[in-house]
Amino acid sequence: MIDEVRFLAKQVANGKFSRRAFLGRAAGLGVSAAFANNLLATVAGAEGPLKGGILKAGLQGGAATDSLDPAAIGNAVTFIFSRQWGEALVQLDADGHLQPALSEEWGSSPDAKVWTFKIREGIEFHNGKEMTPADVLATMERHSDAHSKSGALGIMRGIDKIAVDGQNVVFTLKEANADLPFLMDDNHLVIQPNGGKDNPTAGIGTGPYKVTVNDAGVRLGGEKFGGYWRKDRGFADQIEIIIINDGTARTSALQSGQVQMINRVDPKVVDLIKRVPGITIRNVSGRGHYLFLCHCNTAPFDNNDLRLALKYAVDREEMVQKILMGYGSIGNDTPINKSYPLFTETEQRSFDPDKAAFHYKKSGHSGSVLLRTSDVAFPGAVDAAQLYQQSAAKAGIMLEVKREPGDGYWSEVWNKQPFSTSYWGGRPTQDQMYTTAYYSKAEWNDTRFFNERFDKMLFQARGELDEAKRKGLYADMGTIVRDEGGSVVPMFNDFIDATGPQVGGWISDGNQELMGGYALTKCWLQT
Repeated sequence: MIDEVRFLAKQVANGKFSRRAFLGRAAGLGVSAAFANNLLATVAGAEGPLKGGILKAGLQGGAATDSLDPAAIGNAVTFIFSRQWGEALVQLDADGHLQPALSEEWGSSPDAKVWTFKIREGIEFHNGKEMTPADVLATMERHSDAHSKSGALGIMRGIDKIAVDGQNVVFTLKEANADLPFLMDDNHLVIQPNGGKDNPTAGIGTGPYKVTVNDAGVRLGGEKFGGYWRKDRGFADQIEIIIINDGTARTSALQSGQVQMINRVDPKVVDLIKRVPGITIRNVSGRGHYLFLCHCNTAPFDNNDLRLALKYAVDREEMVQKILMGYGSIGNDTPINKSYPLFTETEQRSFDPDKAAFHYKKSGHSGSVLLRTSDVAFPGAVDAAQLYQQSAAKAGIMLEVKREPGDGYWSEVWNKQPFSTSYWGGRPTQDQMYTTAYYSKAEWNDTRFFNERFDKMLFQARGELDEAKRKGLYADMGTIVRDEGGSVVPMFNDFIDATGPQVGGWISDGNQELMGGYALTKCWLQT
């Protein structure tokens, strides 16, 4: 019986038998729908990718203010769409290793201060022009310019000069940096014609899909680029992203077949969705974390005792249980967890109303503390804020929770208001995470954390080639952030996506949601 079902599954993968007929035959043989669908996915993967069709995703994390300028990538939609139309010099694979992309190889001087990237030849931009090392240079120059307000500005500050040498681009650093190649995978560093200096919002890159639709906050789309250089992605004829910020609507769109994949499934409904025939939950742990961030330079949060009070006033275990439903782990007020190779365990901070009350009284603050939140901050963000409100009350701290509209949250609340809910997807290395969000001069230092000692250690660790010493520096930096920073990090989340029965080629990738952002590019439509 199983052999017959497997044979029929292969026929479906080869386009010789319809999926509907296959499921009917499998049911007649006494095979469950869940088993039949899993077999289809397995066989399709073994048989290889199928080409054609329109692959659609329903995503949370988009707004009317979104831009195609890679410098401004700041939410899930702009990030994921950029992975479809653009590419960087390197690419992180599912195992966390760097792979060549627009740069075919790279290497450094013995002191890790000079890095040379050999740029591929024959790569075509969507406008028909050939990509050259000069385009790479211009891209890096634009993201190094403080006027660009690029999210990559923090990691670019360590570069002293960049030059073109034949087919190579050479980076000379101010200080040694063993992690520089990882920084080149930053999602803002999409290589554009003339670096995007002429028109950064044009959406012209070297990726497998050429932008055809850009209706910010509503719909984004692309068609397969005929001149694309790789064969291991870009299987669908067209890809489409529909912005669906409401979780229930997103799930309904997947069940009805309006889209084939969705992101940010609310942990509360995972078990229900698992029962739906043909729907597969795709969850993976990684570096993503949900947090409450406060500006360290804005009253009353400029008082570290108040920040400590807020950190002791959050019940982490309760949030992991009630918000994540176990799909994650507790946080410790730093952005670093065991997913990072140089992670060091430190004393775990727990919910302690007495310590929270002590630090709150010591801070001298009185009255309520305003916390802004929104459904788009992360799945369950409003519920998390309310749980926080309840646990803080046990320490005598009054949190006033204000629910903000989803559209505009990332442009008007995050990185502007002094206390709000947020999330970070993490970065490949500790240096990149700290440099992007905790370095004093970083554009995205969203807690306004300014600490000279931390900055000094950041540069010291970056140039330290002795792994044990480097790990020790990161441990000390983590302690500083935990005890003095403005991030209240109660939990690290699993990325929970879901796919319909037509999706083939899915692999587990904990770098970011939707297979590190590449699901639309690397998956295909099964018949």
